[in-house]
Amino acid sequence: MKAKSMTPSRLILALIAAGVVGGAGTSFIAGPPAHAALFGTQVAAPAAATPSAVSAPDFSVIAQRYGASVVNISVSGMRKISNDSDEGAAAQRHGAPGFDPNDPFFEFFRHFQGPDGPGRRDTPVHGQGSGFIVSADGLILTNAHVVRDAKDVTVKLTDRREFSAKVLGSDPKTDVAVLKIDAKNLPVVPIGSARDLKVGEWVLAIGSPFGFENSVTAGVVSAKGRSLPDDAFVPFIQTDVAVNPGNSGGPLFNARGEVVGINSQIYSHTGGYQGLSFAIPIDLATKIKDQIVATGKASHARLGVAIQEVNQTLAESFKLDKPEGALVANVEPGSPADKAGLKTGDVIRKVDGQPIVSSGDLPALIGQAAPGQKVSIEVWRQGKPEELTAKLADASEKTAKLAKTDQSVGKGKLGLALRPLQPKESREAGVQGGLLIEDAAGPAAQAGVQAGDVLIAVNGTPVRSVEQVREAMAKSDKSVALLIQRDGNSIFVPVRVG
Repeated sequence: MKAKSMTPSRLILALIAAGVVGGAGTSFIAGPPAHAALFGTQVAAPAAATPSAVSAPDFSVIAQRYGASVVNISVSGMRKISNDSDEGAAAQRHGAPGFDPNDPFFEFFRHFQGPDGPGRRDTPVHGQGSGFIVSADGLILTNAHVVRDAKDVTVKLTDRREFSAKVLGSDPKTDVAVLKIDAKNLPVVPIGSARDLKVGEWVLAIGSPFGFENSVTAGVVSAKGRSLPDDAFVPFIQTDVAVNPGNSGGPLFNARGEVVGINSQIYSHTGGYQGLSFAIPIDLATKIKDQIVATGKASHARLGVAIQEVNQTLAESFKLDKPEGALVANVEPGSPADKAGLKTGDVIRKVDGQPIVSSGDLPALIGQAAPGQKVSIEVWRQGKPEELTAKLADASEKTAKLAKTDQSVGKGKLGLALRPLQPKESREAGVQGGLLIEDAAGPAAQAGVQAGDVLIAVNGTPVRSVEQVREAMAKSDKSVALLIQRDGNSIFVPVRVG
């Protein structure tokens, strides 16, 4: 398992493949599922609705019928880590990976871990995960992070047989991998569709948490289409099914016994299950599987924009009727977005007729398209809709950025001291026009604007003089969107001005 910077002040994203990575042992806290099913409780319903009895499906039937199609995956390999990284520092403190400091061989192996200080070295990787059989001749779906850096992959069936598996391909962008074992007449799972899932519907997970093979847990679908940090290509299924390290790559079944997702990640303070688990929709996973089987790799499309979320303040600034869409903070020169005519300040509302509600909907939709595919894009520009067409590029060429913003805003006057950029400053900043912010106070400072930032546009309108800023502010009512450049990156900062 790899956990991303565990900070107590916020939830962190945790990959849930079990095992010891490098020299740092990871401990987890297991607990009972955070959900509870209530039966026989009468709930008041609207007069027009007819109350119906609530009952759970018979999960034992699904477990008996398809449990044999779920496999345990063990991996071993080598990973290069830096001695001055967190992982490398842990290895230096704890000695040889997988050895307790009290082990008599601890000191012996610790001397072979490489010298202290900067540098890179190979460190053994051991881990476990789950997978499920999708074809009788040995095709298996699992997570890409389960087999990352794996040299040897072993698949164990429920009948205790073990097979050496070949990794046909792995796609880190969607966290999907395809394995192949040399076997015939294997039991397979039926494939369903995540599109048919409803929030509140019962789902079931089978996997090997902490190495306990063929463990069954159940819960409900909490939400659909979730966007997670660093996983922009996947519209995750959120559930409250109890999954833990070792469940990674295992199937998520609906109540009809069809696989609708691959259990992949959890949000957790501890590294163990805390009520939030996420699965990759099987429709996306199947598409990636077909590409890997055909070509050995998966491809994704790229538009070439940096985007950010539209909050209420930005919606008011751009005169949108509701805070939805993906706000374009930057357009990469020469990209498909640039060639299509997309501009900074545009709000992307639809792609091929599919609504973009949150900013995360856009990269998930574009990433599932094919390079070279043409898409129609509906944008909101200067208070009215426009239709554009873009021919998508290959995401492997360059990854677009997702802009991040501080959601805090202030009230009152803007509070900026501005002056035009000098020619040398414009060249260094890589912008034409714009104003240097010499001082920031009041609401602008509270919103995150700093002295030294470059103000490029107000509400999507480029500004080259202080007078243009005043004119733009005169048209603003309660809020204003400032396009700021800092350290070569551009982002819209929403500021309350009334």
